Amino acid sequence: MSFYKIRCLIIDDDPFIRELLQDKLDQYFPDIEVLSTASSGKEGLEKIANYNPELVFLDVEMADMTGFEMLSQLSEINFQTIFITSYSHYAIKAIRFNALDYLLKPIDLGELKKAIKRFKAYANSIPQKENLSLALKNIANKNISNHMLILKTQDGDLRLVLNEIIHIEGDRNYSYIHLKNGKKELVTKTLVELEELLDSKGFYRCHKSHILNAEHISSYTNGNFVHLTETITIPISRRKKKAFMDWFQSYKATN
Repeated sequence: MSFYKIRCLIIDDDPFIRELLQDKLDQYFPDIEVLSTASSGKEGLEKIANYNPELVFLDVEMADMTGFEMLSQLSEINFQTIFITSYSHYAIKAIRFNALDYLLKPIDLGELKKAIKRFKAYANSIPQKENLSLALKNIANKNISNHMLILKTQDGDLRLVLNEIIHIEGDRNYSYIHLKNGKKELVTKTLVELEELLDSKGFYRCHKSHILNAEHISSYTNGNFVHLTETITIPISRRKKKAFMDWFQSYKATN
């Protein structure tokens, strides 16, 4: 009896990872067919054009180009992507910032099963493909304040332009994102997680309960509070006061 198989490609410049991943897919996922593999971004583009896959496992950092650079050369993306990466802080932060799926090398079977389960749940999801398109736009856009942050919520994906965020307030395992339009969004991420995501993007955790967006600082006079708008004032932790001042001066000098 024949049954439908998901068309898949593996694009990675490490032959060990290609073979390991293909073996795991062949052994544990009979409904996934690995059509071919590619050892570079250039070859990956050729294989995508030839095979029209539904799912691509894509190495983030290849010798000839990054996975994001490879994807940016496609006029249209009609497949879901699961990124493969070594533990690179920059790569993982970029992936999480855009709510994309990834696996760490070497490939763990349990994590692979979770990634495949997520793929099947969102196989025909337009928002998932939109997230990838937005990731490419973010990478191409040099103005960080216009980058789009994508967060998973219980109601689906929340997309926010960074300059719309005034500050973020922590509430144990949740966080409230306060926006320019006066609204606030509840997300299922801790302040620690958001601090890591927004590092080097003009945001600073000035207090155990607050992250602020430097773009919205209206005044700060070396005190214990910073004014973000006429009505929003948030505290500066005493132990972070000097570090905040140094950070803010550096931000003003470079912006």
